[in-house]
Amino acid sequence: MPVKSSSSSVLVWPTRAEVDSRLRRWAAHNEATRPDLLRLGCFGSFASGDWGVGSDLDLVAVVRDTAVPFERRALEWDLTSLPVSADLLIYTEAEWTAFLTSRTRFARTLGTDTKWLVDRSTR
Repeated sequence: MPVKSSSSSVLVWPTRAEVDSRLRRWAAHNEATRPDLLRLGCFGSFASGDWGVGSDLDLVAVVRDTAVPFERRALEWDLTSLPVSADLLIYTEAEWTAFLTSRTRFARTLGTDTKWLVDRSTR
């Protein structure tokens, strides 16, 4: 999140390198603590290199299975260690497979543009 610089009203946005470092630590933590996690990646402006001041992170996770409804899944993940706001989509393995075969524009985008930070799908 942006932070105030001393007592001025100027906001200091984290650099791309700072965001990348914290994102990778967050991903490594989730890889170590979530045995159900198969894949975790970033898509959107940060992944494509178009990220800048005011941008957020667009994240996608694939888990083996869950009974939690899609719209409530991200509530179980702590995003507070990330230095900017983030949107997290969480799919089960079966949902992810069906999503990719749906051939929607969004599915094609996530299928080709996601930069995977964790990928246990081949293990």
